[in-house]
Amino acid sequence: MEFPELGQHCSESSCKRLDFLPVKCDACGKIYCKDHFQYRHHGCTVGISKDVQVPVCPLCNCPVPSRRGDLPDVAVSSHIDRECQSDPAQAKRKAYVNRCSVKGCKQKELIPVNCRHCSLNHCLKHRYPDNHNCTGKGTSPAGAAAMARLQQKASSATQSQRDSVANLQTEDEALAWALQQSLYEADLKERSSDQHTNRRRTSSRQRSDKSCFVS
Repeated sequence: MEFPELGQHCSESSCKRLDFLPVKCDACGKIYCKDHFQYRHHGCTVGISKDVQVPVCPLCNCPVPSRRGDLPDVAVSSHIDRECQSDPAQAKRKAYVNRCSVKGCKQKELIPVNCRHCSLNHCLKHRYPDNHNCTGKGTSPAGAAAMARLQQKASSATQSQRDSVANLQTEDEALAWALQQSLYEADLKERSSDQHTNRRRTSSRQRSDKSCFVS
């Protein structure tokens, strides 16, 4: 037997239950049953915006302040990495001492990840030169050796060659120039060898002709 004059119906459209002990939402002012009176259960946008909960660190049991809209897990993780005074958190901070050199990045790694160009330590996310705007990018060992060979040959090169070497700005150009010089020197040696062979053949023919004339 129902008593319509007693209690009130739940305002949730999918429920409409007659509840004898209804609860009025303090945010939207509507009536709900025991199953839908919480903000999240009836989708109260006003209540959710004012329902601010402070997460608690599971290690030190201290409240962790966070900005509105941020995930609690992110705030707690940041607290454990930087501020938590519990023994496990302090042991972790002692192990992870290699901090990223990128401005604004506070990530730390267990082992150092040094850039071979600028020699600075970075996290795994910023370990590549393009990811940390590397300003210390230099030539590779092969490029440096090629540049050294070019400088040694510059004393015997012509003025135009010295100018072209001085204007080289990339190791690719240096390597290309060194390869070109190597091919040029090999061609000169081959031509010199051919000329020497031709002279020997000519001399041999002349001696043969003289011997035939004498006989």
